[in-house]
Amino acid sequence: MAKNTSSSAFRKIDVDQYNEDNYREEEQAELQSPPIGPDEAEVTALMNQGRHVDALKTVLRNAPLGSKNQLVKDNALNLTLRVLLAIKSSQIEEVVAALDKDLIDVLMKYVYRGFETPSEGSSGHLLLWHEKAYAVGGVGSIMRVLSDTKRA
Repeated sequence: MAKNTSSSAFRKIDVDQYNEDNYREEEQAELQSPPIGPDEAEVTALMNQGRHVDALKTVLRNAPLGSKNQLVKDNALNLTLRVLLAIKSSQIEEVVAALDKDLIDVLMKYVYRGFETPSEGSSGHLLLWHEKAYAVGGVGSIMRVLSDTKRA
């Protein structure tokens, strides 16, 4: 038999804080260093040298997916679209073949983001990118992009 049954100190513990359903992913993301996005000068230099594949890889590897700063994300989107639209239609297939699975997923994120804000002539070119990325990444790539909480 308990000696001190009139004590109510145990009632002050918040047991809900230990529930798995209350897990917040945002708190973990804040602990990481904020991504700053791709270096525009480096990407522009690669594009001026005609190294579009390297420019695209640089942009996709340094994508600010975890950032909450919308300005950084918009700048990265504009830079990525500039790189994507600079690559000729006949080269898209070989460029996509040079990317790994994770970069294809990031590419798909930017393609869908580019569809959200169409500009003159970009939609047709982005459809070609989508077709070639889908051929390599398959339905799994689309599902990973649509279900991911980190938007491009």
